[in-house]
Amino acid sequence: MSAAKVSLRWFALTVYPRHEQMASRGLLKQGFEVYLPVYRSVRRWSDRVKESQSVLFPGYVFCRFGPADRLQILQSHGVRSIVRNGNQPVPVEDDEIVALRTLLAAGRGVTPWPYIRIGQTVVIDQGPLASLRGMIIRAKNLCRVVVSVNALGTSIAVEVDYDMLAPPSNVSRSSPSPSAPEVFSWQSQNRAIDF
Repeated sequence: MSAAKVSLRWFALTVYPRHEQMASRGLLKQGFEVYLPVYRSVRRWSDRVKESQSVLFPGYVFCRFGPADRLQILQSHGVRSIVRNGNQPVPVEDDEIVALRTLLAAGRGVTPWPYIRIGQTVVIDQGPLASLRGMIIRAKNLCRVVVSVNALGTSIAVEVDYDMLAPPSNVSRSSPSPSAPEVFSWQSQNRAIDF
């Protein structure tokens, strides 16, 4: 492998809304290696069903390039920016790109899913606990969500499946809505909860 090939890394690029295909084609024409993961989606209307290709990560395209190519990438049609952490572009590991390609090539049903991590505020959107807000504190096959009831000055933990959770659309930690229980930040309260 040549030294030039070794210095090339994958990066995620943000693109303008609905410009993923156009940005990918433009980067390919310039000689860059581009990856735009797509999946089969089925849309149902009252009178028909349509199967189509949808972008797995709307607003993003993966591109492999070296440090000297950054300006050319940023000037490409449809590209908004390179995903960064502070001032440094964040490379995407080759293994992650290979994993994405493998999953999509397997032909199994792939669906975009919200990124949910431990410590994140979530809302339970299915089942008897629907509309409760809480914080994920531990994850195994199930995750544990802690929900507080301000009026009682107490909290409870409940185990739920990940598919029952969704990130709330407008969570404000400083001013929870009156209808939803307040999020209990057990780390900031210095309480020990025995599981």
